[in-house]
Amino acid sequence: MAIEALIFDVDGTLADTEEAHRVAFNLAFERHRLGWTWNRADYRHLLEVTGGKERIASYIDTLAVSPAERARLRSLVPALHAEKTRFYTAAVQDGGLGLRAGVARLIDEALHAGCRLAIASTTTAANIHALLASTLGPRGLDLFSVIACGDQVRAKKPAPDIYRLALATLGLQPEQAVALEDSVNGLRSATGAGLWTLVTPTFWTEGGDFTAAGLVLPGLGEPDAPLPGEPGCQLRTTGWLRFDELCALASPPPTLTPLQALYRGLTT
Repeated sequence: MAIEALIFDVDGTLADTEEAHRVAFNLAFERHRLGWTWNRADYRHLLEVTGGKERIASYIDTLAVSPAERARLRSLVPALHAEKTRFYTAAVQDGGLGLRAGVARLIDEALHAGCRLAIASTTTAANIHALLASTLGPRGLDLFSVIACGDQVRAKKPAPDIYRLALATLGLQPEQAVALEDSVNGLRSATGAGLWTLVTPTFWTEGGDFTAAGLVLPGLGEPDAPLPGEPGCQLRTTGWLRFDELCALASPPPTLTPLQALYRGLTT
C-alpha cells in the first residue's frame, strides 16, 4: 500500500529544541523565585516524562518538602508552564532554532510526490506554531494537513492516542503513513498506533531502546553532508534519506508464495 502521509513529532525530530526548552523552564523557575535549576543531565532524565506540565509535576514529586508545600508547588504548575511557553516562543521567534538537517528537503520531496504532512506532538499548539513560522516562514502551518497537539488527547506519549488522532483526522490506516520520531516514548506511541517508524535520536534521546523502529538513523542527511557509512550500511542509493527510499523501506513488496514466485519466474 502506498505511503500517503508523513507524521512528524516536533521536539527533537523537526528541530533539536530541547536546550531551548530547558533554558525556558529555568527562566520560568527564576521568575517565580523557586531556586530550581535543571542542568543538562537533569533535563535528559526528566525528558522521560512527556509533557511540560507533567514534567514539572514529576520534578515536584521528587522534592523533600511537606505535603502542604508540595500541594502549593503543584498549584503553580499551570502558571509556570505558561511562563515557560512565553520564554520558549520568544526564543524561537527570535530565530534561535533551525530545522534538523534534511528535514526541509524531505518535506519538499514528500509534498512534490503528493504526500500529505501531519504533526503528532505532546507540545503545545503555541510552541508548534512558533517553530513552524520561524523555520518554514509564513507557509509553515499550511504545509501540514493535520496538527495534533498533546492537549487534544487524554493520554500523552507513550500512549498511542496522539497518533491515532492524527490518522483519524487524515482518514488513513496505519499502513498508509510513516511516523518520524526521536525518542523511546515517541516510538512507543507511534508503533502502538500501528505505524512504521523512523527514529533519528539526538543527544537528549540517544541510547534508548529503539528495536521496535523500522529504521534508526543519526539524522536524515543532506547531499553535501551524507550520513557516515551511507549508502551501504542502511540506505541503498544515497548517503541521505530520500522520500522515495523511505517509502520503499516502509512498504516493502509483499512476500510471494512459492507458486507466485514460480509463475513470476516463468513469465519473466
